[in-house]
Amino acid sequence: MLRQIPPPYRQRVGRRGQRTGRGATGRALLTGGLLAALIAIGVPYGSMVVQGSRLGLSSATPAAFFLLFVLLLTVQVALGAVRREWAFGRGELVTIFAMMAVATAIPTRGVVGMLLPMITGTFYYATPENQWAELIHPHVAHWMVVADLEAVQAFYEGVGRDAPIPWDAWLVPLGCWLAFYAAFYLSLICLMNILRRPWVDNERLAYPLAQVPLAMIQGAADSRLAPFFRQRLVWLGMAIPLGLGSLEALQHYFPALPAPALDARLSLLRQIVVLRLDINFLMLGFAYLIGVQLSFSLWVFYLIHALQEGLLHSLHLQHTADLGAWSNAGMGHQMIGACAVLVAYSLWTARAHLAEVGRRFLHPAQDEGEMASYRFSLLGLALGTAGMVLWLWQSGLPLWVAALVVVVALGLLVALTRIVAEAGTPTITSGMVPAGFTIGAVGVPALGAPGVVALGYTFVWMNDLLVFMTAPLANSLRLGSELAGDRRRLLWGLAAAMLISLLLSTWYTLHLAYTHGAVNLHKQYFSTFAAEPSKFAAQQLLHPSGPDAIGWLWTGGGALLMSILIGARNHWAWWPLHPLGFAASMGWVMDHIWCSIFLAWFIKALVLRFGGAALYHQTVPFFLGLALGQIVTAGVWLLVDGFTGAVGNRLPVY
Repeated sequence: MLRQIPPPYRQRVGRRGQRTGRGATGRALLTGGLLAALIAIGVPYGSMVVQGSRLGLSSATPAAFFLLFVLLLTVQVALGAVRREWAFGRGELVTIFAMMAVATAIPTRGVVGMLLPMITGTFYYATPENQWAELIHPHVAHWMVVADLEAVQAFYEGVGRDAPIPWDAWLVPLGCWLAFYAAFYLSLICLMNILRRPWVDNERLAYPLAQVPLAMIQGAADSRLAPFFRQRLVWLGMAIPLGLGSLEALQHYFPALPAPALDARLSLLRQIVVLRLDINFLMLGFAYLIGVQLSFSLWVFYLIHALQEGLLHSLHLQHTADLGAWSNAGMGHQMIGACAVLVAYSLWTARAHLAEVGRRFLHPAQDEGEMASYRFSLLGLALGTAGMVLWLWQSGLPLWVAALVVVVALGLLVALTRIVAEAGTPTITSGMVPAGFTIGAVGVPALGAPGVVALGYTFVWMNDLLVFMTAPLANSLRLGSELAGDRRRLLWGLAAAMLISLLLSTWYTLHLAYTHGAVNLHKQYFSTFAAEPSKFAAQQLLHPSGPDAIGWLWTGGGALLMSILIGARNHWAWWPLHPLGFAASMGWVMDHIWCSIFLAWFIKALVLRFGGAALYHQTVPFFLGLALGQIVTAGVWLLVDGFTGAVGNRLPVY
């Protein structure tokens, strides 16, 4: 079986001994908490006021990368210049970055940017034409929405500077949703902690997104300037996206200035297949760090998927069931089937570890350290999932359907996280979300009107999945493998960063909305997304359908194909295709990044063919610089736009 060539950044303890490995010190947790607070304020400000580069709009958590870059070149250098021992140790920097990463996944697309619009939109956007007052409002659980019409209107239209937030209208629904997210994130932390050892130590997944901060941190405690920043190839790689991105940003200030075009479209077979030819330096850098078999499979399966979808559409054979936003009938079902098999296979390969964890849980004896954290994780996973099921049941879903939604959601998140951890995609989206799958699987009559309405509100936490918490959690725990000793303090630090980010970003977004009017902040969040739960429920109630047999066939087909691909890879050494490429091919983000994956595969294949592993390792810093350069460019120009007052100067970050 072909494996990724290990990167040159895998040391566990640096030359300064235990201090470089021990990470969750008091000052590391304090610094991580302060930077999480900065992210909670800065990301909504940049996205909704400056409306510039969105450093929270990716599961790669670009804000965390940018702030680590700034921290290492300013604070770390200053501390080391005053006294070498004052500089942050390697483990401390790992803790700080991990806390920033999980904090970045909350303020906008991750949580708050979806939560606040969706729990208010059903009242603000209700009209006689859409009939929400008759179809939706009698069945919605009023404890999970803001029902005060004056508070809702002021939220969307604003009441001027220094406007007070009507907390009496918000406290109950926000408190209830905070309880749900506590159970949800407890489940995710525990689940990712349980899967950390099988993925990191046993299967040795590449974790390309974690390799960049690891490279930046390597040796940072032993010298004023980290060795990463003393490599010319790093700066050469960064210079390319910095130069091209700056030209694009300057065009916003000077429209006559020409800017490079890094995107194009290619039509094939009389426009049956239309391919985007985008150059994404972030993906180009990350994809260079994965195995050539996997990168080859990612772009090949995407082309097969594009051809399949184009042919089905031209022949009018596509599945046309309306399953709501973010659920594509047919292809979405196929992806759900593939992801189900991927999760089952991941659990099967980890069976020895899971059995050991279960045995130690039942017979705890005197286990300390990692096994103690696994016992906590098993208990936390059970409590978290039970809390989610009970919360959804109280919101209106039948109990067994609530359990189904939670199982599908957690399974889908594990599958998508596996793709990010192994394939290095900055993010990956699903062709179907639990709400759409549930409608197709059990039908509207099994849910009843309250259940359909409650199912629509699962869009708050399982929507387009452009940002999902398990990706930064998995990468953070991979980085945590670099720490010596007990890692439970890191888990508490991650939980604290989540809480800080959730509370502060909620308050700040409410402040912005009541000051400027939410509809003036971000049209997609506060106009489009705000209406989605009620649009979904109204559509299903007006046109109810039973279980979708064709959808089950698509799901079974995806599961069967994924099983065949896994079997072929395991039994035939010559088999050229990695099954992960099939599972990832149906996410719409692949439309934008497949071409960059192709370029990375092509370049790496040439490097390995003519220069071998030695030349590959020599070129890795250049591609790390490419990936980091795109994020740094977006962050720098966001700061420039904030100071100059420019609005709408947006550079891509995924």
